[in-house]
Amino acid sequence: MKKFFKWVIITLIVSLFIGTFIFLFQKSQPTKTLYEINNAEIRDLQNTTILTGKIEPRDEVNIKPQISGIITELYKDAGETVSKNEVIAKVKVIPDMGNLSSAENRVRLAEISFKQAQTDFERMKRLYDEKVISSEEYEKAEIAFKQSQLEKSNAEDALNIVRDGMSLSNANMSTTLIRSTIDGLILDIPVKVGNSVILSNSFNDGTTIATVADMSDLIFKGKIDETEVGSISENMPVKIKVGAIPDLCLDAVLEYISPKATEENGANLFEVKAAISVPNNVTIRSGYSANAEIVLDEVKHAVTIPESSLEFSDNSVFVYVLVDSIEQTFTRKQVTTGISDGVNIEVKSGLNPDEKVRGIEIKGI
Repeated sequence: MKKFFKWVIITLIVSLFIGTFIFLFQKSQPTKTLYEINNAEIRDLQNTTILTGKIEPRDEVNIKPQISGIITELYKDAGETVSKNEVIAKVKVIPDMGNLSSAENRVRLAEISFKQAQTDFERMKRLYDEKVISSEEYEKAEIAFKQSQLEKSNAEDALNIVRDGMSLSNANMSTTLIRSTIDGLILDIPVKVGNSVILSNSFNDGTTIATVADMSDLIFKGKIDETEVGSISENMPVKIKVGAIPDLCLDAVLEYISPKATEENGANLFEVKAAISVPNNVTIRSGYSANAEIVLDEVKHAVTIPESSLEFSDNSVFVYVLVDSIEQTFTRKQVTTGISDGVNIEVKSGLNPDEKVRGIEIKGI
């Protein structure tokens, strides 16, 4: 039994020694490096930039009340279409007590003046009929009566506006009825029945009753870095890809480039806008995130290779052209490059379309 364990130990030691020898021998052998071989190809190449942004309607309007009060009726919901001057909501007026008191006093004074003018006019009319006074005196009394009558009507109308928010002379244009100012789609109604609302003035923006937009006229709004803004111009074609609809690609035209940059996270960015052409069978919602692709430069039928095949040295660019495919031997050649699409790059000179170049290292043997 002891002999058996003895031979086992000897066998393990010998195996360990032989394995170590083989490992060290293999490590001492020179390693041959193999590379990926890339063909120089003729292709069309584009240098593009991608802008992130969102889709918005060109015309988006916040509908605000002309009076302060309480919402009593809502006639529309978000997502419904609305025409210009169509009623969206109704507001019950909460009158200012000072203005209400002044309007009531004006009505009382106007009634007193009207009654006095009416009495004077009737007296002058009798005297005129009896040929006691001249026509000039009669006409003055008549004018005074009509003026007092008009003032009474205006005072009552002003009181009705202060108290009820509605003019007696033009009830169709009541300020208690909140109307849309444009044709479009209601994007949002942020108020509910019972909410208090205030009119817009120099101290506040007022309460938004509804947001209405023309969804038939959409724009892409995004930002571009200062390093690329010099390469774009108005009327350039743009391709829009919507994040919520992956298979959709919309045509657009660049129509605005901001003359002033804004700084964000240390970078100077310029706002751009592009007018979008939306097919009739496609529904786009306001606020969709989107990417805009703009072609900054392009070349047709260019000699191209992968950028990974280039070597940069002393402000020069080189490639390694395949000489022997079996042994993988290469010759170094200087080339002149052009535009790049981020994967492939144009070679303007120094390389023929039928040549093969060294790519990235794939393994060593």
